[in-house]
Amino acid sequence: MIPAVTILEAMSHPDLWARWFRDPATWAPWRTFLAALFGLPMSDDDLALFQQCTGRATAPTAGFTAAWLVVGRRGGKSMILAVIAVYLATFRDWRPYLSPGEVGAVKIIATDRRQARVIHRYCRALLREVPVLSELIEREDDDAILLKTGIVIEIQTASFRSVRGYTVIGGFIDEIAYLRTDEGSANPDSEIIAALRPAMATIPGAMLLCASSPYARRGELWNAYRRHFGHDDAPALVWQADTRTMNPTVSQSVVDEAMDRDPASAAAEYGAQFRTDIESFVSREVVEAAVVPGVFELPPISSLSYIAFVDPSGGSADSMTLAIAHAEDDGTRAIVDAVREVRPPFSPEAVVIEFADLLKTYSVYTVVGDRYAGEWPRERFREHGIEYEPAEKPKSDIYRELLPLLNSRKVELPDDDRLVAQLVSLERRTARGGRDSIDHPPGAHDDRANAVAGAVVLAAGKGDPLAVWRRLITD
Repeated sequence: MIPAVTILEAMSHPDLWARWFRDPATWAPWRTFLAALFGLPMSDDDLALFQQCTGRATAPTAGFTAAWLVVGRRGGKSMILAVIAVYLATFRDWRPYLSPGEVGAVKIIATDRRQARVIHRYCRALLREVPVLSELIEREDDDAILLKTGIVIEIQTASFRSVRGYTVIGGFIDEIAYLRTDEGSANPDSEIIAALRPAMATIPGAMLLCASSPYARRGELWNAYRRHFGHDDAPALVWQADTRTMNPTVSQSVVDEAMDRDPASAAAEYGAQFRTDIESFVSREVVEAAVVPGVFELPPISSLSYIAFVDPSGGSADSMTLAIAHAEDDGTRAIVDAVREVRPPFSPEAVVIEFADLLKTYSVYTVVGDRYAGEWPRERFREHGIEYEPAEKPKSDIYRELLPLLNSRKVELPDDDRLVAQLVSLERRTARGGRDSIDHPPGAHDDRANAVAGAVVLAAGKGDPLAVWRRLITD
């Protein structure tokens, strides 16, 4: 451990980090944030900015162990997270709270390793390029820096499973509003935080920091904003600021151009305002109520008539999915019998053969699918004895017709975590023209949900099913 200095002193000290922060005016807003976070004295100008960015009337008398940064893109969040991470790892003595041989972890968590390594590279430079700090490095690789003090700074992707088992002195979640849904959960942000808190519970002063440009009004970032922003007695610090407030070097023309292209997106990405044009499509409770626990697939029954929907893919980016369903209760209830997903990379020809074989076991010889996939799925399926009919409705309309079926409990879904996660993560977006669309969030997928929704809507007889299905039912 290095002799005690405050984080602001370390940023100004010529033998420490002063050369990273040469222009005081540029970094002044972040110094105000750090003063609030660590309970350091504030000037009148600092207090005015603090009030503006937190909605609080009075300055804190002590620091915080949890903070949420709602800051626009290019605002400097990653660099500041790195500074705090290295400061905690090197300028504080955690030995009284660690057992012999126990390692205290500074966890840097992001949507993927590429994003996490941005902060990791900053951390490495802040250590390597300062002689008194570089002496603390015991070993390092692309994912971790182990210090002689028994502290490790390491990166990981957004998974609550990989947090368990650690003693955490600092948890840093970057772009928390954009964490991708994993197979087991529609809410990875809440589950990661739920896993971090016990890992920090035995370490007094352990710090949780979550940073992101905002997105929709949901998730842990939005929940923290609602609970803590503007409340003087809130135990967590919420700091909301647009890009140029925190980083005046970003040109106003960049922001203006983004506003011209897409005002709603730019207001979130650069203005740090939560989007009001994006809402959740269906609640987790509604989807889980439709799931039959322990039932993963139903065998074919000769007396039933089955229908199927396929979401094709070229095999390089998206999954190719198939869902098979049947109707009960005079066609008003849909039962999903089987779901298949093949993730990329794969041979589309091989997947068509696999899907065709499964369809035939359910006596299905016509499948409905995405009309935007072109002619290749029609040709490939026909070669293997299956007719391919393009869907009459776009994906948003299919999802829209699925919702009342789910709400009225007229759907039975298999026990499939990935399917549940994809359905729950669907978003309803309102375009500038007022038209709604329903789709997956950025960086996520809905291939499994799309196939199931198509099969359910057809099976339940909603809308105007394709003529081929009318023939199959009446023949």
